[in-house]
Amino acid sequence: MSKSKTKRIGAIIGIAAILSLYVFSFIIGVFFSDKYPGLFMASVFLAVIVPIIVYCLVTVYKNVHRKNEYEKSEETDIPDKQN
Repeated sequence: MSKSKTKRIGAIIGIAAILSLYVFSFIIGVFFSDKYPGLFMASVFLAVIVPIIVYCLVTVYKNVHRKNEYEKSEETDIPDKQN
């Protein structure tokens, strides 16, 4: 399986998970809000926090695994020692 296909499948799964959180929050808010206010608040909390956590993880991963251009330029700019 190619890398882009894996990313596409992961993105579809992520979108489905986030949409299911919103749908779940709506259903609980409409039908069960009298009996389960704590469950509704937990669902709304997760619907907000999960995308934020995913964004933070992706950002940290990109920053940690990027190629550091500064170090490469320093290696090529070192003058030869002449004795």
